[in-house]
Amino acid sequence: MNSSKQSKWYVLGTVSLAVFMAMLDITIVNVALPDIQKSFTVSFTSLQWVLNAYTLVYAVMLLPVSKLGDRLGRKWVFLGGLALFIIGSLADGLATSDTWLNLARGFQGIGGAAMMSLSLSIVTASFPAKQRGLALGIWSSAVGLAVSGGPLIGGILVDTWGWRSIFWINVPIGLFAIIMGLIFITDRARQETAALDWLGLLLSALMIFGTVLGLIQKEMHPSYAWTNSHLIIWFIIALISLGGFILVERHVKTPLVDLTIFKSRTFIGANIAAFTLGAGLYGGFTYLSILMQNYMGYSAFETGLKLLLISVFTLVLGPITGLLSDRIGNRWLISLALFIGMAGILVINALLKTPFKWAYLYPGFILLGISNALVNPPISSAAMGAVDDRHIGMTSGIINVFRQVGISFGVVILGISVTNGYNDKLAHGLSQLTTLPALIKAPLTTMLHKAGPFAGQQIFTDHRVAAYRELPVFNEIKHLVYQAFNAGMHQGDLMIAIFLGIGGVVALLLIKDPRSAQK
Repeated sequence: MNSSKQSKWYVLGTVSLAVFMAMLDITIVNVALPDIQKSFTVSFTSLQWVLNAYTLVYAVMLLPVSKLGDRLGRKWVFLGGLALFIIGSLADGLATSDTWLNLARGFQGIGGAAMMSLSLSIVTASFPAKQRGLALGIWSSAVGLAVSGGPLIGGILVDTWGWRSIFWINVPIGLFAIIMGLIFITDRARQETAALDWLGLLLSALMIFGTVLGLIQKEMHPSYAWTNSHLIIWFIIALISLGGFILVERHVKTPLVDLTIFKSRTFIGANIAAFTLGAGLYGGFTYLSILMQNYMGYSAFETGLKLLLISVFTLVLGPITGLLSDRIGNRWLISLALFIGMAGILVINALLKTPFKWAYLYPGFILLGISNALVNPPISSAAMGAVDDRHIGMTSGIINVFRQVGISFGVVILGISVTNGYNDKLAHGLSQLTTLPALIKAPLTTMLHKAGPFAGQQIFTDHRVAAYRELPVFNEIKHLVYQAFNAGMHQGDLMIAIFLGIGGVVALLLIKDPRSAQK
């Protein structure tokens, strides 16, 4: 891409704005769910699809839109994605039922995938190698701020203008980004003109769809065993599709994905690092938010404000990180960042106890913030630098798929860890309550286990526990539930640390910096 010295920074600003919106819509909706539920009077299961419809379609479309960008020109597919995102956002805000909202969220996910996937390849193509680290650092600042700042921004919008405003705000911002993109993005060239690999496209979509939908089903139904037919069928579809995809891509003349890129150890290492980052750090945000809102009593706005302690480092260190990756190398920076994140969650694990206090979290939050700020630019730079220029479009899609599937995987595995720790501690604690009559203990135990670890304070204000409030041991039971969640969080924290540690070790072993790597 031939850009003037000035226009490339406008290109960076445009795509960073689009990426911010795309990632924000994955996290911002969480704080609006109670208000949406009141508007439509729907079950929590139906409500979860407001989140999952976007996530599922977003993940499935990352590879197809990357390929379309190579064939039709990244500029036009990127701007087309922006337009779809705006239309989907407008439809979200106009929704009169949960079905309408879920369908519109899925439609919006197509646009989000195009924006996220193609933005990385546009930035890479716009900047020379010596400035690419800085540009990717600024790009990743937008990603990090959106992920951790979503609850705060959503809380402000919902409290001020209602839940529909979190979608409508995308319309004027998106229109501004389209105008900027039309003026400054010049990457219109078609990278490929050969026949499209439709079979590979279908199999890749089925592979990602089966994987993510299976994980979503497990998230929505924690009681399902991994061998449950509702889960296993989707994983089988994903596995068969993966096998078929590899077979097709090895023999088709113009493959969707040139599998030779996976011969690069650096490329594989960068993708594993992206997966573990998503599973550990970004998946962990969900449970840190639950801890602060449901057990520490913070509002959505207050929770978002405290999570800014993580995202603020991205704003400050993001651009600097890009320069550091150019100087000290991606390998060491990725490993260092992931190990700092592991240290941060272990600090939280060591300090966390009941009664929960903010003082137990903020030292770890500082380390997590530094980790989040340092890690994204070198992961993107390592992946892009490990492939030929003709593959950067698809590389962008693949790295985003690994990150997004990692988030879905992490949310499920961490949820299982927290739930297991909670249930074990709760069962042991209740068995020690000798002052609780057996006739009361049995139904109370069943109710607390069924409510699960994420109900928090809500369970003690629920009408179903009214009969227990006068019991002398009621406060003791409440304290026990908090202790049980603390035990669950300790298990979840250790799992996050394992994810981040694996990513750090893999980065050290597999990633090679350009000066020592041989492509």
